[in-house]
Amino acid sequence: MIKRLLILTLVIFTSTSCVSSKLYKELEGKYSNLKNDYDTLNADSESVLSDKNALQNQFDQLQSEYDATVLERNQLQQDVTALQKKYDALNDSYTALEQNSSKAIADNVQKNRELLAQLDAKETALAAENNRLLKLEADMQERSQRIAELEALIASKDQAMRDLKDAISNALTAFEGKGLTVEQRDGKVYVSMENKLLFKSGSWAIGSDGRTAIEQLGTVLADNPDIAVLIEGHTDNDPFSSGGQIANNWDLSTKRATAIVQILNENEAINPESLTAAGRGEFAPIATNETNEGKARNRRIEVVLTPKLDEISKLLNND
Repeated sequence: MIKRLLILTLVIFTSTSCVSSKLYKELEGKYSNLKNDYDTLNADSESVLSDKNALQNQFDQLQSEYDATVLERNQLQQDVTALQKKYDALNDSYTALEQNSSKAIADNVQKNRELLAQLDAKETALAAENNRLLKLEADMQERSQRIAELEALIASKDQAMRDLKDAISNALTAFEGKGLTVEQRDGKVYVSMENKLLFKSGSWAIGSDGRTAIEQLGTVLADNPDIAVLIEGHTDNDPFSSGGQIANNWDLSTKRATAIVQILNENEAINPESLTAAGRGEFAPIATNETNEGKARNRRIEVVLTPKLDEISKLLNND
């Protein structure tokens, strides 16, 4: 546009050569001013164009960054949406779990209370059992002591009976092989004397050898006052038929046992309270009654010597 003004001014100048110098100078001054303005505007235009290009580059860069940011924003939005869905699902699961947990906790609390009640009951029962066990242990210790005392007493009685058997065997040695035996069994001493040593058939009168044997037995018994003496009369199974004072074998066996007691009672050192007579008749045989030898063995007097168990009875009664 400035160029056009200059050209127009030049044309006017050439066409009006007759213009005054004053006007020419004015026009020349205006031209100079216009040219300066043109140069200034041209420089400004180039600067503006440079700024515009720089701004365009910045704009393009910002546009690229914007587009990238939009893409990143969209991706983040998708991620946020996906995470929100996961969060909602987890929140729903947590809510359900919390509800279930509350019920489970309540159930567990109730179960714990029941278990604690059972535990208290068990502890109470255990304490009672411990007390009972302590009492039982004390009772067992006491009973163990009594058992030891009983065993000592029994051992002492057994030894006394062995000594008694030996003493009787020694006292009656002269009658061995004559129908007299001495043995110990079941804590007792048994002195067995066949009738051939003591009585004639059908009689309860004791012969001289028999009396001697009974008196020697009495001497040993007198030295052992703590012995209970049971005299049993026995017969074979032949019916008693002599009549008179004897009714039957039972009667005969009783009279023979009583005759032995009478001789023992003559020894003042023997306490009569320790003597007992009994008749067993033919009802306690030790051999067959089918032979003469068996019948001879069944016709006998048995003296059963038993230790008195007063001390043992006292220990037992203390229980």
